[in-house]
Amino acid sequence: MKRLTIEDVARRARVSKGTVSAVINARDTVKAATRDHILEIMKELNFRPKGVARNLKIADRDKSIGMIVKNLNYPFYTTIASGAKEYANKKGYSMIVSTSDDDHEYEKRLSHLFSAKDIKGTIIAPIVEGAAEIEHLFRLKMINYPFVLLENVRGIQANVVAIDNIRAIMKAVKYLLETGHRRIVHFAGPPQSSHTQERIEGFRHAYSESPHVFDNEMIVSVGSNYEESFEKTVQYFTNRRREDYPTAIVCFNDHQALAVMMALKQLNISVPDDISIVGNDDIYYAQIYPVPLTTIRAPQDEIGKTAAEILIRNIESSTILPIERVLLDTEFVVRQSTKILTP
Repeated sequence: MKRLTIEDVARRARVSKGTVSAVINARDTVKAATRDHILEIMKELNFRPKGVARNLKIADRDKSIGMIVKNLNYPFYTTIASGAKEYANKKGYSMIVSTSDDDHEYEKRLSHLFSAKDIKGTIIAPIVEGAAEIEHLFRLKMINYPFVLLENVRGIQANVVAIDNIRAIMKAVKYLLETGHRRIVHFAGPPQSSHTQERIEGFRHAYSESPHVFDNEMIVSVGSNYEESFEKTVQYFTNRRREDYPTAIVCFNDHQALAVMMALKQLNISVPDDISIVGNDDIYYAQIYPVPLTTIRAPQDEIGKTAAEILIRNIESSTILPIERVLLDTEFVVRQSTKILTP
């Protein structure tokens, strides 16, 4: 099959090669109507711009995909990257992994770099906190660049691989209710994250399926950053009488759970004798926390492999494929950070 070029797009759109190039590089010199027309032609032809490697004879042999994660120091992403790399290697692709370090501007720069340098597609764990814009994701869609998200982003129709957060949190809350806990709170993650909202929804659902009453004060916005989580945990308990403490906390993730544990230790609150802690992810060192962590085990390796599979399938397809949204199930793992209370 003949490889499509900018000239093919220009000929079909009846514009110059320079105009097509300006659209691909997101320059503002092209009228909106012309830009939209060219983008429509690109989609129709399933044209994907090539980067600097397009003229190298080894370009087809040295196939590569990219991965952009929020924090490579968090083992959750490390394990996902390992799973993706294993699948990619089997398919003849190398994988380049980079971290945005929770910096939205750097994520934008990396996504532009990857799409411009002939990395054929990218797996992205997007930053969606605060006022973070998603313009760079729209641009990837506009130029028909294959990517898979590890979290749903509102307003972007894209391939997504994630865990079923609602069911995951429901499992945790139901376990706590069944073991006698009545004062349970959820320490939520970044407000703009779809994972945060889904986990809050799972917490609510668990109560709606029980005889117990949900209250909005059971949801406490703590974030996922270690320092922020530590400070907000200290603040939460400092402002409460001991008799008003919850008996259990369901945390946004294992990283936050560690910060909560350390804050409780500073406050001389014992885990699990005074308060039970449940994490989320089951990163590999959760079982060697100061108190081995009861948590929700996410299939991290499978997330990576599934994301890579979808990405490579889209890269190699000669036509635009339907969007895939894959939700993987979780397993609830009981360790020593939770205590059974007498119902």
